[in-house]
Amino acid sequence: MFIDETAVMLQPLVRRTWAPRGQTPTLVCGSHHGRLSVIGGLTLAPRRRRLGLYFSIHRSSVNHEIVERFLRQVQRQVRRPLVVVMDRLSAHRTAARRLEADPKGRFEIEWLPPYAPELNPIEYTWSHTKYSDMVNMAPEDLLDLEVETEWSLEHTHDTPSLMRSFFRAAKLDI
Repeated sequence: MFIDETAVMLQPLVRRTWAPRGQTPTLVCGSHHGRLSVIGGLTLAPRRRRLGLYFSIHRSSVNHEIVERFLRQVQRQVRRPLVVVMDRLSAHRTAARRLEADPKGRFEIEWLPPYAPELNPIEYTWSHTKYSDMVNMAPEDLLDLEVETEWSLEHTHDTPSLMRSFFRAAKLDI
């Protein structure tokens, strides 16, 4: 399982759009302050090669407790030991120490090389969510932002070819 986290902001990401000549499009948005933290993971079933996307949305920053809780929840859902691949964020290192102490041995931790986010396919999930699904979206509040983020990630989960493309972009064979 490849994991990482990201933040989604209330401030919209504005991209080019179409409008009738002479009518400049406007994007009306409320507060520009506020964000949500999202932790997510892409899984690949060892035998059947089935892909899965798991995520959790939080109103606070992701810390080691959230990382550990997220990984334990995913492990309960997949019902098998997890090989977890992550970067060396301090929250990841702390959670890894606690998970490796698990007496049942349900977690094996592998580390990505430093400064190599392009090797993590979940980074491409975040990119797709922010720069494709949620571009030019102006949420009214954090609840609206949470609903849109959840919709985007559920849509990604329901599109296996899209998830396979994230692995190909990271140059990983599946």
